[in-house]
Amino acid sequence: MLDVKLIRSEPDEVAKKLLIRGFVLDIEYLDELESKRRKIQGISQNLQSERNSHSKMMGKAISEAQNQDEINLLKKKGEELKKSCAEAENKLNIVKTELEVYLSSIPNLPDDIVPSGIDESSNLEVRRWGSIKKFPFKIKNHVELGEALGMLDFESATKIASTRFSVMRGDIARMHRALSQFMLDTHQLKHGYEEVNVPYVVNQDSLYGTGQLPKFEKDLFKLQDERELYLAPTAEVPVTNIYRGQIIDAQKLPIKLTSNTPCFRSEAGSYGKDTKGMIRQHQFEKVELVQFVDPKSTSQALESIIEHAETILRQLNLPYRTVLLCGGDIGFSAAVTYDIEVWLPSQKYYREISSCSSFGDFQARRLMIRWRNPASGKPEYLHTLNGSGLAVGRTLVAIMENYQLEDGSIEIPEVLQRYMNSQTVISSS
Repeated sequence: MLDVKLIRSEPDEVAKKLLIRGFVLDIEYLDELESKRRKIQGISQNLQSERNSHSKMMGKAISEAQNQDEINLLKKKGEELKKSCAEAENKLNIVKTELEVYLSSIPNLPDDIVPSGIDESSNLEVRRWGSIKKFPFKIKNHVELGEALGMLDFESATKIASTRFSVMRGDIARMHRALSQFMLDTHQLKHGYEEVNVPYVVNQDSLYGTGQLPKFEKDLFKLQDERELYLAPTAEVPVTNIYRGQIIDAQKLPIKLTSNTPCFRSEAGSYGKDTKGMIRQHQFEKVELVQFVDPKSTSQALESIIEHAETILRQLNLPYRTVLLCGGDIGFSAAVTYDIEVWLPSQKYYREISSCSSFGDFQARRLMIRWRNPASGKPEYLHTLNGSGLAVGRTLVAIMENYQLEDGSIEIPEVLQRYMNSQTVISSS
């Protein structure tokens, strides 16, 4: 959530920045709500003050044994004041709720480096790495490869659940597991992250804090349960919420956490896109990188997350490019986002495999995550960041397509072979 004081003090500047991401700030509506809140709050405070004074007057009248008729009149007046206070408080709560609902719908301010633009066509390529392999034979996509090997089964997955799920078998399932292990080991042992195992089910407060609610409820899988629980759309949600409501000592920063979880997304609004295969599924696994830092370290932390994600692709020798997202393409909570896109030979195109974002204090405000600044000795909002390190299923797809051989078998990248009992090739034999 944005700082309300900033919106009040610099509404025009805030509105101008939000336009970069296509959001129109309704300043008149905000002013109207603020004016209404101040007016009702004043009335409420005056009524409460009058009620307190009346209570003292009534107490004195009773203690001095004044005329019972006078005491009854005072009691009646007290009841009227009590009712008026309750009505004013109710009106104030309604306005506060309206104000909170609108404020929670306002996205984060884009960083100064974020380019203008309404969609991915305005994203800026930062760099490319790796050589795109030229195949001396007709290539297959990952669906054709996996089904021919008998190791990718979409028909059974549809029978078990619905479309946009998959069943992996044999060596493909093993390589999927090996990828998760390789990513976690690299981030924990080489990049200094602490591995955490978190719930795959989250509550409304957790989703609100990271920005998925209320705006993106249609993208979530909600459980039919009176506890109002949801399947986690990304490990970002449970991992970031570990520190909800806490004040962290400066000596503990930066906090760097990594976790491998399944992610569940309804993919609302994506009908017709990537309907076949493992590119866009309702359930997939992702190794997430999350950092909590003091505000002065944010830029450096974002660079480190991007580097840690890119390291995985370089070790797998998969060609990729990194792009800076424009204002119309960044997520609701993000101030700046870099996407890392891996090359898919069958599509002759780079596809997103990691999204690395800085949120500034946007999530921390919603989650009340603070650090104690040694300079002031006071609690202040820290900054949160996260990135995919990487999406496991899409990494598997990229390996299958980039490492395919003419006979339909698939080479296993060298860094994964130790996780697969020194096996070097996946084949049907």
